[in-house]
Amino acid sequence: MPNPRKRRPIIAPKLHHATFLTLKLDKMVSWYELVCGLTPVHYSDGAAWLTNDEANHRIALIAHPKTKKPVGKPTSAGLHHTAFEYAGFDEWLDNYVRLKDEGVLPFMGLDHGMTMSMYYADPEGNGVEIQVDVFGDWHASTEWMWASREFAENYTGIFFDPDKLVEAREQGVAKDEIHAGARAGKYVPENPPADILLPEVY
Repeated sequence: MPNPRKRRPIIAPKLHHATFLTLKLDKMVSWYELVCGLTPVHYSDGAAWLTNDEANHRIALIAHPKTKKPVGKPTSAGLHHTAFEYAGFDEWLDNYVRLKDEGVLPFMGLDHGMTMSMYYADPEGNGVEIQVDVFGDWHASTEWMWASREFAENYTGIFFDPDKLVEAREQGVAKDEIHAGARAGKYVPENPPADILLPEVY
């Protein structure tokens, strides 16, 4: 039986990367470069290791010959999404506009209270969240998430239409006011998603 006094390492490791099996290696490499700025450190016929910062890689893609198409992926247990964060609201919203111009759209937008997040599906149907911390401070957003009754009662968040956020910003509405409006349901899509499940790709 494990010792209950040793439930975690004394020095906790940091999350470094995620690795995916893929049947669409080239499409995945191109997609992650376009959406997240991840470029290959090493890229071969069977695998690629990508990074967008000082780490040697943040996403690894393995095209193993025994890889099979997923079955019922949107409702299967396992990883729902990986997430990437912008430091500022304008950078985050500008990224949405940039990707929209490239024909890449999120399948949902959610204001979680501590973050505003847009969710995309990569070519394999894996979720990718692009978020901004609305507090601009991890300590503050962690405290809100831990203590807020609002989050406890609705941890999923409020759906929003990204185009409505862009329009509000163009009209001079400030970031904090846009966030408050999203939390109040001001920017809900005309046809909000039925739930948070990933779209079916295959």
